[in-house]
Amino acid sequence: MSFLDRLNTYRAEEEGLRWEGTFHEYIEIVREHPSVAKTAHARIYDMISSAGIDTDADGHHHYSFFETEMYGLSSTLERLVEEYFHAAARRLDVRKRILLLMGPVSGGKSTIVTMLKRGMEQYSKTPDGALYAIKGCPMHEEPLHLIPLELRNEFEREFGIRIEGNLCPSCRMRLDESYGGHIEQVPVERVVMSEDRRIGIGTFSPSDPKSQDIADLTGSIDFSTITEFGSESDPRAYRFDGELNKANRGIMEFQEMLKCDEKFLWHLLSLTQEGNFKAGRFALISADELVVAHTNEAEYRSFVANKKNEALQSRMIVMPIPYNLRVDDEVKIYDKLVHQSDLKDVHIAPHALRTAAIFSILTRLKESKKQGVDLLKKLYLYNGQTVEGMKDADLKELRTEYSDEGMSGLDPRYIINRISTALIRRDTQCINALDVLRAIKDGLDQHASIGAEDRERLLNFVALARKEFDEMAKTEVQKAFVYSFEESAKTLLDNYLDNVEAYCNWQKLKDPLTGEELDPDERLMRSIEEQIGISENAKRTFREEILIRISTYARRGKKFNYHSHERLREAIERKLFADLKDVVKITTSSKTPDETHLKKINEVTARLIDEHGYCPSCANELLRYTGSLLNR
Repeated sequence: MSFLDRLNTYRAEEEGLRWEGTFHEYIEIVREHPSVAKTAHARIYDMISSAGIDTDADGHHHYSFFETEMYGLSSTLERLVEEYFHAAARRLDVRKRILLLMGPVSGGKSTIVTMLKRGMEQYSKTPDGALYAIKGCPMHEEPLHLIPLELRNEFEREFGIRIEGNLCPSCRMRLDESYGGHIEQVPVERVVMSEDRRIGIGTFSPSDPKSQDIADLTGSIDFSTITEFGSESDPRAYRFDGELNKANRGIMEFQEMLKCDEKFLWHLLSLTQEGNFKAGRFALISADELVVAHTNEAEYRSFVANKKNEALQSRMIVMPIPYNLRVDDEVKIYDKLVHQSDLKDVHIAPHALRTAAIFSILTRLKESKKQGVDLLKKLYLYNGQTVEGMKDADLKELRTEYSDEGMSGLDPRYIINRISTALIRRDTQCINALDVLRAIKDGLDQHASIGAEDRERLLNFVALARKEFDEMAKTEVQKAFVYSFEESAKTLLDNYLDNVEAYCNWQKLKDPLTGEELDPDERLMRSIEEQIGISENAKRTFREEILIRISTYARRGKKFNYHSHERLREAIERKLFADLKDVVKITTSSKTPDETHLKKINEVTARLIDEHGYCPSCANELLRYTGSLLNR
């Protein structure tokens, strides 16, 4: 389909969303689809739920709605949806609270709000999210407000829908003057939420208190018509175009809310608690909207310290939005930011973003008081990896040790900025992990706001990330150097498992050639186990754990193979690489390699490019770097 055809299809789809009728016809729609009359909070929760909810083995919910943009915040988002949106959708008291997202810069606060706004725009175009309003109402209000207070209990008994809120002054006048009180004749239309058209979505950003007018929130007198209608209390002489008016039925975003002048925040007291606000010389104006704000921790602490803010503070639900603490998810964040930037055509070598992510996460973690747990162990535990001597209970204990972990550290955009710097300094269209670490280190040296002590700590994290990359580099080359890596590994694994089984069962092995009985090969088993730091005291426990895993697989009808135990696989790979080190050293460091070595280099380079995502430039650099590591 050409773009012009797609444009015509889009126009037809937009046209198909239009609907106009009378209040009488709207009542029939409500009878058939009661959900059209749901509250703003219920609409937002349904929008999030409609995208899908996955439940993991621990019973935690993961909301697909956020997964395209948000990474590493699943527990935070679960809390946000369950404790606020779900409860508010059920008309519990939290819907009478301002939702305040608090967290460090570039932590995802604005992204969450933007996703909610864009999501509501799309959801209002679907049958389940259809939204209807009194035609011509400046606040796009719920048509059920037309029903007199005296008849609302009867309406609720028949339809099962509770009506909250009263007609805006403009619609009240039109009902009386144009329709003589005949509510069934009042025109109703379907509306689609749009931030651009100011339908159901409002945004307020603080500026200079001296120049900013409260009318930005609540609307203002229309001086061009005041002489015609003669009174400031005549709705026709008033513009109901403030952000609170236009956000009715949807979302009202307060950017940097706590920087606002106090007079702007007073209106929120009544809006959140009673569902109405004061504007001009009118009775209280009803509004049904989610008020969501975001701020940083320093601003919030300052706000809380001011006793004058107690009333507003009591009307807030504060939701901390920390930085991500999972390496795998941090890499996804960088990937997303890279593809949104001009870097998308640059080749970034494998492990470059992961190395940067390791550095970033280290800056956000807090030192544990738990014995034997350093920051790297903590980092890998948080990333879902197995760490020697650590259990699930240890992970839970670490997660609850600090309530504010992740609220400080370096933000993702800092790393992307340093990657940009690394690219500018390169003469090729490819950057690797060492380029990124070098750029990060230079950035820390130039950062005037970082004190000497903090700089020392951060430089130590750069060194730790470098060590982790060294291990990744050696493993990568190791895999590429072993010709039939899987076959070699399988042979070594089978040999190890035969010996472990004999050892744990106090049995002997039979030599396949001579038939004589032999003791289990302790030397072989230890040469593999030592690769991953299994001590002499821990060897029996490790071997028994392997046998239990094999038994579990057998009971489930599954075959235990090279990939069935992550740490054993790592040990096998390291053992193979240790045996190959001399070959790698000679091949990568020789200035004039002979024909055999040259063939080996070309094969390894081809394997790195074809199977591991390298380009010729970063593949050659990786080989040279790994050779220098092994020759140290």
